[in-house]
Amino acid sequence: MSQETQKYFAHDTAVIDPGAKIGQGSKVWHFSHVMSDAVIGQNCNLGQNVFIANNVVLGNQVKVQNNVSIYDGVICEDDVFLGPSMVFTNVYNPRSAIARKEEYRKTLVKKGASIGANATIICGVTLGRYSFVGAGTVVKSDVADYAMVVGVPAVQKGWMSEYGEKLQFDKSNKAKCAHTGDEYILEAGKVKRI
Repeated sequence: MSQETQKYFAHDTAVIDPGAKIGQGSKVWHFSHVMSDAVIGQNCNLGQNVFIANNVVLGNQVKVQNNVSIYDGVICEDDVFLGPSMVFTNVYNPRSAIARKEEYRKTLVKKGASIGANATIICGVTLGRYSFVGAGTVVKSDVADYAMVVGVPAVQKGWMSEYGEKLQFDKSNKAKCAHTGDEYILEAGKVKRI
């Protein structure tokens, strides 16, 4: 099938299994593999040596950096960033000699979330909207919208704007993004844009 018919770009070394759904304007780079039941949205970028398993859903404008494997049960909403060599798991307690496909746990990465290089996301968690996972972090539990987490295991160290700036809340629990001027409020341990 020609690229004009496909409406997406796939490097000559990429393997796209029949049945895979890839949106217009997306790019699949060197040595990457997309399995047949994967769904990839529009204008996504899959870097070199990326693996997308069956039953994976990527929204629009998702950026997957080099050497990332996304296994069954992972859903990434629009505008998600997956840093180089970050890892998703899909079984909580794997053993080579024991088949546990019926134990796959779903992982949800919500709109605008960023995951740094070499981070590990243990299956079964939800990463909130515009959350930020620092490089090398190990996430074992849910992350709130706009939360910034770092460390092993992940510990929340602050809040991030949609643009990606650290938010500094004043005495009235309001903050402004230093770059865009967008305003946020912290109420009952949750942040929302106002």
